[in-house]
Amino acid sequence: MLSPRLGARLERMKRRSNSGRFHHRWKRKFFAFLLIAICFATFLLMETEYSRIEMPSLISPPLQKPKIAFLFIARNRIPLDIVWDVFFQADTENRFSIYVHSRPGFLLNAATTRSNFFLNRQVNDSVQVDWGKASMIQAERILLRSALMDPFNERFLFLSDSCIPLYNFSYTYDYLVSTPNSFVDSFADKKESRYNPKMYPVISVDNWRKGSQWVVLTRNHAKVVVEDKTVFSMFQLQCKKKSLPDMWRDHHIPANTSAEHDCITDEHYVQTLLTLKGLEGEITRRSLTHSSWDLTSSRDPHRKGWHPVTYKLADATSRLNQSIKSIDNICFETEYRREWCTSKGKPSQCFLFARKFTRPTALRLLNMSAFGFSRETTI
Repeated sequence: MLSPRLGARLERMKRRSNSGRFHHRWKRKFFAFLLIAICFATFLLMETEYSRIEMPSLISPPLQKPKIAFLFIARNRIPLDIVWDVFFQADTENRFSIYVHSRPGFLLNAATTRSNFFLNRQVNDSVQVDWGKASMIQAERILLRSALMDPFNERFLFLSDSCIPLYNFSYTYDYLVSTPNSFVDSFADKKESRYNPKMYPVISVDNWRKGSQWVVLTRNHAKVVVEDKTVFSMFQLQCKKKSLPDMWRDHHIPANTSAEHDCITDEHYVQTLLTLKGLEGEITRRSLTHSSWDLTSSRDPHRKGWHPVTYKLADATSRLNQSIKSIDNICFETEYRREWCTSKGKPSQCFLFARKFTRPTALRLLNMSAFGFSRETTI
């Protein structure tokens, strides 16, 4: 038998042993609970971060589509703003932007335009523009520089203040963005005396091109125009307006004016620049803006000459628009070339726009729904 003292000692040792096992089990449970809590907290943290990443993409607007920059060169206001207002209303996806070059100091506000699309759309660093002179190119470069600040602008379309659209916005947009090319009316015309030999070697006669100023440029080509200094400077230096005929001049001029070269800068600069840069293969060599340079059937002598015909109220018929829309090829006589017009690889109409239209003429055509859109169908 164990002595009472030894029995008491064994009992104390047994209690200590049981207490140690209990304490060890408690520690294991505590650490297990702590591990579960850490895992749960980590899961919650990861879920929160995931939500912060995913939620903006769920509520963010759809990706911005490429935009067309409509670049208007105007004397003052846009006389056909109501027509363009109806045209732009059809777009609900923010696929266009508007820039207007008017005379310095002119503002497009509630008193000068009836269209909200044109409010405050004038560029603020405009210059005084003279027909046929380098100031016209300055205006184009100012417009391009402003439009390039919007990274979503991918096409840059020049229009005069007398231009009208021939089709609705969707058709026009698809036509322009479906090709990677610029649309630049460009052809060689060595018969003209506009080339100044003093431009050589910066501009050789082999690279001299002529065409309409109403071009559509890709973003890369727009940058080429804005960043150019050499070719533009040569046009400024060597293209001088010819002296007026005897009956119009009020001061003495040299007897021989054959050495003067009136280059008509706006009809040569972009075409020649892109050719010099080796980019002629990246352009469709035709304009998308129709101009009528001769009305042989007209009895009005003022409707013929150097400037395109201005369509008056009596000309506003559906037949007029259809005759322009039906044109599917352009002949370039100096290059013995005929350009058959295509869009998306298929035969198409050549022109999306036309000029020169007076305000009453354009409004009558709008009311006739001659453009493929009208106030009723777009509002």
